[in-house]
Amino acid sequence: MRPEAELDLVFLWHMHQPDYRSPESGDYAQPWVYLHALKDYSDMAAHLERHPNIRAVVNFVPVLLEQIEDYVRQLSSGELRDPLLRLLDHPNPDELTAAERRLALSYCFRSNDLLMIKPFPAYKRLHDLFLILEGQDDCAVHYLSGSYFADLITWYHLVWTGEAMRRQHSLLADLMSRGAAYTRADRQALLALIRATITELIPRYRALAERGQIELSSTPYAHPLAPLLLDFHSAREAVPDLPLPQAPCYPGGRDRVDAHLGAALSSHQRRFGAPPGGIWPAEGAVSNALLSRLAAHGCRWTGSGEAVLGHSLAKAGKAYDRTRDLYRPYRLAAAAEPLLFFRDDRLSDLIGFEYAKWHGKDAVQHFTGELDAIRRAAPAGERLLVCVILDGENAWEFYPYNGFYFFEGLYRSLDEHPRIHTTTFSACLSDSGQMTRVAELPDLVAGSWVYGTLTTWIGAADKNHAWELLCAAKQGYDLVMGSGRLDPAGKAAAEACLAVCESSDWFWWFGDYNPPEAVSQFDELFRRNLRHLYQLIQLTPPDVLETPLSHGGGAPEVGGTMRRSS
Repeated sequence: MRPEAELDLVFLWHMHQPDYRSPESGDYAQPWVYLHALKDYSDMAAHLERHPNIRAVVNFVPVLLEQIEDYVRQLSSGELRDPLLRLLDHPNPDELTAAERRLALSYCFRSNDLLMIKPFPAYKRLHDLFLILEGQDDCAVHYLSGSYFADLITWYHLVWTGEAMRRQHSLLADLMSRGAAYTRADRQALLALIRATITELIPRYRALAERGQIELSSTPYAHPLAPLLLDFHSAREAVPDLPLPQAPCYPGGRDRVDAHLGAALSSHQRRFGAPPGGIWPAEGAVSNALLSRLAAHGCRWTGSGEAVLGHSLAKAGKAYDRTRDLYRPYRLAAAAEPLLFFRDDRLSDLIGFEYAKWHGKDAVQHFTGELDAIRRAAPAGERLLVCVILDGENAWEFYPYNGFYFFEGLYRSLDEHPRIHTTTFSACLSDSGQMTRVAELPDLVAGSWVYGTLTTWIGAADKNHAWELLCAAKQGYDLVMGSGRLDPAGKAAAEACLAVCESSDWFWWFGDYNPPEAVSQFDELFRRNLRHLYQLIQLTPPDVLETPLSHGGGAPEVGGTMRRSS
């Protein structure tokens, strides 16, 4: 009897949040870093800890790790720079200012209504009272007591705890069962648990890596859309008639990509004791020029979306066949490394967007059935490689119990399957069976894991305008940095601010397919960062930075990786 085909499966969980810190004060404009740390980064570690035979790649963006460590310092010192944590720690909620009350009401119902509000009667009662007053002036809000706000801020943090935390810590079960009348002591106990959970987070992932269960990878420091920093025209490789910014290019883009890569490598070495073997580029966005820079920095593997592979094969005159083409590593004809791995978009999006609507057992059975169908379609004795890559935080609030039962069933099923083996990308590089299957790409069409294009970050009027403002600021930066006007500390501060301004997230949010309130918040923070950059380089910010950029103008985007926290 001929041997059955075998299937290697790589999960890459991409952990990313942009820099939410105010450039002027260091206060946090959004709470998503510490909320996802509590609910998702802690749960994802716990799933792996419960299933030690499961292998995976976990990708941390350095600017996220930096913020997690900043929260550890805040919580340890008591000098809180996150407004919501300050509310949780407030000694007397009866004395909240009008601004603090508005902040609490603005944020503390930003949870999945079906799974994070309605299942908890006490929290739902707070929400129902809010709905009565919603849209009225501050006078109406003053009818809400300090006790209301004490319970509200407590419940908000309770529903943003991970399922594993709830099963481990009796404090959470006690507070949730009581439902109301939370005291200062209750809130301080909850704050202490938050501090302990976030403090343990990075060491837990390092321990998983040190025992060989996971591979830790990185992304260029502040999550820049590197192909566009290198060449705006790379966006036209997949969409030839795409409108581009008036600026011909991003000034000094190659040096900036190298700076983000260098910072990522040193960050990883410092935090995890070794450089990463591979780099997951921001948004899976790749180009020939970016692969050249990755190779120059010693990167052994990288990855992107399935559509990029399809576009690249089509350019070479080959019709894309996913059964034949997708389930193997690739290298560019002109370079031995980095090796390229391509995401199975359909399987990844089933986890990211569909299985939350299913019963957990049915979702697990369907997913493993799909893997078996891929395996059975291969010739006998073949060794396939399936890559499932998605955000490691944004989907789970749409799953019952934060995905606990889905992951419990998924990891157990994969552990028990005789023909499916979870692995990592670096393990593939040392696996002779996989290396014999490496195929060659004559060329790479620039694109991302969203449709295989770069249109989510460039092409629409407001996105292009944002690039033009960034290019103008970068030209001023280059002039001042070369003038000798700034001392070393001033140069370091300016470069750090520039890196934040280069994040892909600002450009992602511009467009009429996103919620207007969220677009407005990111628009404002982007312009504040640009204004601060001008101030650091001792130039007057242009008046145009006082005017919102976003006026719509993007096409609706669905599927892919388009879900974001806020």
